[in-house]
Amino acid sequence: MRYLFLLFPFFLFANSFKIATYNVENLFDATYQGSEYKEYIPGKHNWNQRVMEIKLNHIAEVICDLDADILGLQEIENSYIFNALQKKLKRVGCAYSYSAITHKKHAPIQVALLSRFPIKKQKELQVSISPLVRNILEVDLNIDGDNLTIFVNHWKSRGRRGFESKRVKYAKVLKKRIDLLPAHKEYIILGDLNSNYNVHLTLDKKIDDTHGLTGLGDILQTVVDKKLITKPQIVKVKKGIHYNPWQELPFENRWNHKFYGNKSTLDHILLPPSMFDGEGIDYVNDSFNVFKPSYLFTKRGYINHWKYKHSRHMAQGYSDHLPLYALFDKKAYIPNKREQSTQKITTESIEYLYKVKSLVHPIKIKNAVVILKRGNHAVIKQTPTGRGIFLYGCAKGLKEGIKYNFLVQSINHYNGLKEITALVKEKEKEQIDLAPYYKSFKNAKKQNEIVKEIIGRYKQNYLYMDGQKIPIHFKKKSLIPKNGSKLKIHYAHLGYYKKLQLVIYHKKDFEILE
Repeated sequence: MRYLFLLFPFFLFANSFKIATYNVENLFDATYQGSEYKEYIPGKHNWNQRVMEIKLNHIAEVICDLDADILGLQEIENSYIFNALQKKLKRVGCAYSYSAITHKKHAPIQVALLSRFPIKKQKELQVSISPLVRNILEVDLNIDGDNLTIFVNHWKSRGRRGFESKRVKYAKVLKKRIDLLPAHKEYIILGDLNSNYNVHLTLDKKIDDTHGLTGLGDILQTVVDKKLITKPQIVKVKKGIHYNPWQELPFENRWNHKFYGNKSTLDHILLPPSMFDGEGIDYVNDSFNVFKPSYLFTKRGYINHWKYKHSRHMAQGYSDHLPLYALFDKKAYIPNKREQSTQKITTESIEYLYKVKSLVHPIKIKNAVVILKRGNHAVIKQTPTGRGIFLYGCAKGLKEGIKYNFLVQSINHYNGLKEITALVKEKEKEQIDLAPYYKSFKNAKKQNEIVKEIIGRYKQNYLYMDGQKIPIHFKKKSLIPKNGSKLKIHYAHLGYYKKLQLVIYHKKDFEILE
């Protein structure tokens, strides 16, 4: 038994090992430092030793269950709370023998790393002298005789004047350092980059001060020729280009952060060609994923973030980010035969979307006109006589009456209603006269038409007119009229919920005649 115990450390990492990243959402101590965010000043906003211990316990719980061998962390206040976290992990049986953290003066938060592998050395890459611009942590690890460098990042957020040029600055500092590394150096970039994996397509115009140049896509080169680098490509390219494994997940699962219903991929694990070359340490194919235990979600399906309400910490929740992880091994990378060297993107019609259950690859829909837009939802058609389709939760920034070219990424079939759930606007075109695109109720036979000028009487969720009745649904309870009301409906979406129904989105879409 004694000899088996002595050999155990050498067996520990004989198989694949896990690397992860987790933004813990402001892990602060309960001692005044002078650099805290105002919400975390001890003695104010219910931030105290007791509440801090609850937050510490919750983050330790996630880290234990995640069980990563190397873990990058963001939003750690300082070495004091970082040491407290490590002590907590040790007490609950999840100890890490090695650790590193940045020490930028007067910065409210730092980035850090926990490791079960020995740390050979560490350094910090300074992006700016400003305490609000976080340093990048560079850590060299000894993986059973092989060297691996981890870059832990936390780039500028997109809120509060978060222009893309600020993330480009981080990316340039990182690229400059990577350019100095040997050609086949094994390294991994991870952390909160505050950028969507497809930022080259989704960069908000309000924060685009770089004419479309992006830190993630263009500087770190996860995109070449306006297309994401694929695995068949990364094995053939030179140093400096990176593969983003978010692509491995089905589109509907590509998110680890949600803000006011908008899903995003703020955190990343980026891989260079050396992680696919069959030498030293390689990526385990298709192992990337989001860590999603049930307790990280509320009963309503929202991320169970740390609760702060009415200027008080509620001592509930975890973080507003979900952790990411991927597996690595000293065995050679094994490509998947089904993987394509380039993305297949074809141009299709809206009618095509009714023939398929889901999309394997994105498709282009050209010359689609927004014929109705309410909030973040819309209905589009390509021709007055063609099929329409509903845009569910993805119509932000679109304008009613304008023709567009779209890249459609995801579709759904919700209780019979065909809908697009994710798309990217590729081109905004001319304004269109919408009159030919609308239909009378008598001529509307299929879902996702917009019907106009209907007069009928409302009773028990139905609209009665000329001897006919059809279910009618008001999106807000406040819009529901009294039973027996005579209505004139100016605009209605002919939707579908197990059967055809009229959908009213806004008070301007109807009036009560009597």
